[in-house]
This record gives sequence, structure tokens and C-alpha cells, in this order.
Amino acid sequence: MPNRTGFDLAFEDIRALQLAALSERFAEGVERIKLVRQRAEDAGITEIRSLGDIVPLLLPHTAYKSYPESFLTGKRWDRLTRWLATVSSMSTDGIDLDGVEDVDGWIAACEKAGLFVSCTSGTTGKPAMLPASGTDLAFAAREGVEAVQWASAIRAGDNRTIAGFGATAQTSRNAANGGALVQAFVDFAKMPPSGEGPAITIGSITRMIALRKAISEGTAMPDDIAEFERESAVRQAALDAGLDGAVDHVIAHRADRLMLMTMWGPLYQLAEKVRERGFSAKDFHPENGVFLGGGLKGAKLPENYKEYIFETFNLSPAYIYQMYGMQEAQTSMARCSNGRYHIPAWMVCLPLDKDGSNLLDFSQGEVTGRAAFFDLSLEGRWGGVISGDRIDVDFRPCACGSPSPSIADNIARYADLEGDDKIACSGTVDAYVRGVA
Repeated sequence: MPNRTGFDLAFEDIRALQLAALSERFAEGVERIKLVRQRAEDAGITEIRSLGDIVPLLLPHTAYKSYPESFLTGKRWDRLTRWLATVSSMSTDGIDLDGVEDVDGWIAACEKAGLFVSCTSGTTGKPAMLPASGTDLAFAAREGVEAVQWASAIRAGDNRTIAGFGATAQTSRNAANGGALVQAFVDFAKMPPSGEGPAITIGSITRMIALRKAISEGTAMPDDIAEFERESAVRQAALDAGLDGAVDHVIAHRADRLMLMTMWGPLYQLAEKVRERGFSAKDFHPENGVFLGGGLKGAKLPENYKEYIFETFNLSPAYIYQMYGMQEAQTSMARCSNGRYHIPAWMVCLPLDKDGSNLLDFSQGEVTGRAAFFDLSLEGRWGGVISGDRIDVDFRPCACGSPSPSIADNIARYADLEGDDKIACSGTVDAYVRGVA
């Protein structure tokens, strides 16, 4: 692995520096972010002297979707903007709402004012709205490229042939990260043809999920149902065409070093189609690279799906990049050769008890708990977030040779483990945000 300062520092060597940085972020946060100021006042916190002091100020991951759904369905862009002001470190005063018709238009208006709202796709029909600055997007793009090079043998300037398949929501963050990865690793002379399906925007995803919800509840009108069926058919046709096109592109460039950028589910589909055409490992370059973001995302795959994919594309572990991350933060935790996700120096890991109220004792090095982090690189919003994940984190050096803290590759969601997930501070945070907005 090449040197990368963030992954080459032991926790004990940076603990004091992280604490000092948290103190600085706290001073900025209480001044600029309404929700953080309220949380600090409620908890009686006036300074950060230990890692435990920051815990009452961490926000549940649900805080970024704490706005009433009626703001979207009722097109109350003024109210949604007021809500955004409670979680953003940047002023929303310059956002011009004139002519805004839908959530995509609102996101564009925010962007014109310098607030890049990097939404999630909203699997429940209600996306999280994550304000970010231009500096945030630039940092995330840069560190993403560096993380790939730290954790794999893929290198900037490789001039690889990109091969991707699957729908990715059009957000400012995805554009910044994806653009940087393509710029660093891909040969622009061998780009695949662009798809012809409708754009996957946050607005289009939200509308589709809202329609699905209305249909399941029996409240959808006949015209709504017809529109849902029409748009679903169009999108499925576009995905099918995209898969066929990706297969053609991969086979045509099988002698090149590929850069496969997707998730496990679409990659398995691609492998199946390639096998159906009669091609397998013997036909592909031995230095093909893979950028894998996210887990299975609900995809139902056979137990041997990884082996099947590796054997299809002649993949070597040295050229596989996987990472653990979350939308509420912006830092990639890269997977090392020992199969653990490493936490760089600017990402403070704060393992909590199940309900997210207390910092666990990790003085012995390894502990299991709820994942919480403070991303010190964030500027546009508060860096402290309590996730829905259960993790095993070890603050001691890893067998791979890196001394940085690392997380085992057995991450699970509390909602999946227990059928529900309750973070103690969620209700208080939601109530405050709704009251202000």
C-alpha cells in the first residue's frame, strides 16, 4: 500500500489532535448551526474536554429527514428551506425560490446559492437532505481517489476502460465523487455510450416511491396508477438496455484493463450475461479493477456470488476496492488486505451503546457497539452522526500493517437485527427541528 497519512497514524498518536479539532468544530457549530446550538444548550455543554462530551451533540442519522413530508407533497419550498437552515452551517438567505416547481428545482436553487444539497435516494419516499459546501464536495472527491490508491493496486493514470451498470441518483456528491474517479483512472477515449433512459433524479425517485405508497394504501387515482406503470416500464427498459450495452462494451474491451464501477447486485447481473455469451476469466485482463460502493442493497444473490464474479472477470484481490461509509458523513473507510475497514485520522469513531446515549469503554482496543462518527472534514453541516449500524471496531493496529483503527467486515443494521431501531435522541431532535421549521 502507498503511504497515505490518514491511514498511517495510530489512534493514540492522534487522540489529542482529534480532541482539539472537535473543540474547534464545536465552537463553530454552536455559532452557525441552530440544531447544534440547541443540543448544546439542552445538555449544558460549553466546551469539549473529552470524547464523551461530544456524544450528546451527535445527531441521529434521521435528523436529515426530520422535515414533515408535507413540505414535499405540498411543495412548501419556503418551509423546506427554513428546515434546511436548522441543519446547515451556511446561510439559506440567498436561496431564490422563484419558479421552483419540484424538489429537483429546489435543489438547483440551493446549488445556485452555494448550498449543495446531496440527497439520498429515499427508499421510504422521503430523502435525507444533506447540505454540503463546495469545499466539502472537493474534499470528498479528492479523498475518494486517494482511498482507492491506498487500499488497492489501482493507480491514477492507469487509463482503464470504464464499465458500469445500474442506476445512480443524480446528486452533487455523486457527480463530484464519480467525476473525480473517472478523471483519475479512466481512458476517456474508450467511454461507453450514454444511456437513453430518463434521468434518475431525486425528484423522480421520490415521485415513484410516493406513487408506490399511494397504490399500496389504495389512495392512488387511476391516472396516477397508469403513470406509475408507464414510468416503471420506461425505466426497466432503460435498465435492460443499459445492461445489454454494458455487456457489449465489456466484451469488446476484454483485453483492456477494466474499471468496473457498480455494486454487487448489478455486477452479478453483468457477470451472468457475460457468461451467457461464452466468455469467462480466460478472456479478461488479469489487472481488471473494481470499485464497489455499498452492500447488497437488498439484492438476493447466491452464496457464491463473489466467487462467480471473480471467476468471470479474472479478478485479483489486489485490484478490488471496497469501502464502508454513509451519506451523512463524506469520508470513505477503505477495506484493507486483511478485510477490515480503516478509519482515517480526520474521522473520529465513537462507539456507543445500543440506544446511542453513552460512549463505550474502548480502552482495551476492541469493542462492539452502535457506530457513531464525527467527520472533521465536513464544513457545510455538523460532522457528528449516530448511525443505524452495529460494528466491531478495534483501535489497535491491524494485521495488514496499518496502525489506524479499523472495523470488521461484519457490519449489521440494528433494524435488520431487531426489526426496529430506536436512537434515544431522535424524538427530541425531530421535535425541535419541526418546531423551528
